[in-house]
Parts: sequence; C-alpha cells; structure tokens
Amino acid sequence: MTRGETTKRLMEAYGDTHAAEAGIRLRNTPAPLYRLLTLCVLFSVRIKADIAVAAARELFEAGMRTPRAMKAASWQDRVDALGRAHYRRYDESTATALGSGAEFVLDHYRGDLRRLREEAGGDPERVRELLQEVPRIGPVGAEIFCREAQGLWPELRPSFDRRARHAAGRLGLPETPEGLALLVTAEELPQLAAALVRFELSGQAADDLGTSG
Repeated sequence: MTRGETTKRLMEAYGDTHAAEAGIRLRNTPAPLYRLLTLCVLFSVRIKADIAVAAARELFEAGMRTPRAMKAASWQDRVDALGRAHYRRYDESTATALGSGAEFVLDHYRGDLRRLREEAGGDPERVRELLQEVPRIGPVGAEIFCREAQGLWPELRPSFDRRARHAAGRLGLPETPEGLALLVTAEELPQLAAALVRFELSGQAADDLGTSG
C-alpha cells in the first residue's frame, strides 16, 4: 500500500476532528474560535473524548456559544449542562474555569481570539503560550487548539504532536510535521492530525488498517 493509500484509508476511518464532532463549523470569526477554545477547556482534564465533546454540545445548545453568553450564564447553568453530558468529577471546577475563561477572553481580547493571534505576531509557540494564560488551558489544550485551528491560521502549520508522529511511524508515514504536511492539502491538515491521534489512541495495529507498516 502506498503512502497515499494509507493516508486516505486512515482519514476515512479516523479523520473527524473534535470540532466537527462537537458541531463547530470552524471559521476565522470570533464565535467559532471561542467554541473551539471551550472544547479545549473541556479536554484539559482526564476525561473521555466522547464525554468532552458531548459536554461541549450541551453547553452550546444551552446558548453558551460566545464568551459574553458563557459569562452571563450562571455557574449552576454551566454545571447542569456538564452534568447532562455525564461530565462528572470535574463539573464544578470546570464550570468555574469556563466562567473565568470567558471573562479573561472578554477582558484581554474583547471576545475575539483573532486578537490573541495578532498579539502572537505569527509565532506559533507564542500562540501556545498565550492560550495557556486562559484558565484551565494547559499544554494539552493549547496543542488541541493549534491542531484544529491550523486549517485557519497558516502560522500553526504543520501541527502534529508526539502521538500523531508516533502513529505516523507505525503506519510507514513520514515522522516529521513537514513530511506529513506533504501528504494532504493545507485545509486537510486538521483531519490528518486528528486521524493520527485517534489511530494512536485506538490501539489498532497497523496491519488492521490494511498496511504492512
């Protein structure tokens, strides 16, 4: 199987991004970028991916789609939305973090994360540093944001974390971000990165995907 065939099969099996699963239509506008940030907050604790995605959907369906709406919602409203998604153990602390984070984004960026991008001045590492100033966002959350947003912000390309690169090696694909970026279009980079991480977490053997490794 060629690298192209392996990539196609991988993306068909695992290529849904977390943003897509959460119903976020990513665009370089304030509301979708904030919803992606919210999703990253939810992923920043030890929680199953499907529960984090379900929690994001509950928050958005309850109207908490912008930092202003998130801040205006009561703490109990946020706890209740998380509870409906079975986001247990971390529901109360996460509800607090979401409120604090919304206030932070409003105070520092007037609700528009494109201003964070401007402040970073085209430096992807600075983007990651600034993201981690948001309450609850750590290295994992910042990496997920960059992985999902790289289709919108060219300076983040190519964004493939350690797990993605390890999966690529198992599949006989390039193990460098630059090499992986040659396999797909710029717009498909988030899907390829997501597919590699999902494959790595699945525990599936390379042979099971139809490649000899």
